Amino acid sequence: MPTYRLHYFPESGNSYKLALMLTLCGQTFEPVWTDFGSGVTRTPEWRARVNPMGEIPVLEQDGARLTQTAPILLQLAERHGRFGGASADEKFEVLRWLFWDNHKLSSYCATYRFSRTYMPSANRDVQAYFRRRIDDALTILGTHLSDRAFAAGDAPTIADFSMMAYLSFPDEETGFDLPTNHPAVHAWLGRIAALPGWRSPYDLLPGPRLPRYF
Repeated sequence: MPTYRLHYFPESGNSYKLALMLTLCGQTFEPVWTDFGSGVTRTPEWRARVNPMGEIPVLEQDGARLTQTAPILLQLAERHGRFGGASADEKFEVLRWLFWDNHKLSSYCATYRFSRTYMPSANRDVQAYFRRRIDDALTILGTHLSDRAFAAGDAPTIADFSMMAYLSFPDEETGFDLPTNHPAVHAWLGRIAALPGWRSPYDLLPGPRLPRYF
């Protein structure tokens, strides 16, 4: 049985991607809460000891320290034989949507939510720009999901787990009204939440929380 330790903080959608993947694969992990709000990940000591890239999450797998969420998801899918796509075409779709998510969806959702919720003030013009980019990405995703259950076909994959993470936090944090503005995306999130073993972000990622401003 593999052993996992997940360095995380509760508000991290990327941490949630890995926590949910491990859980749905029937794996347990030791949670290692990180004091992200104190700036610890920016210190030379933490970077030398945990992750030289200065980012959360970090997954320790049988003692090896892995970083960057998308390649970790790919490795977990291969290792546990689940959620990686059932055919060559599906595996290509998984990669296509993983790359798209990292560039178009998670990146903007994470920055927009952090500025909106965890900063005392945010530049309204910058936030409006981020919101336009997010809504455009959600429209693209909703159109894709209008005739299929999940991103790569009829079964969930790590592409779904990657794209859904930052959309799964409470509405008061994200500022989204998905049922009204992006109903196909909202329905897809419901299908993911119905998977056996699914758990919400703050249920999987306990610990002290960052102060919120909204």
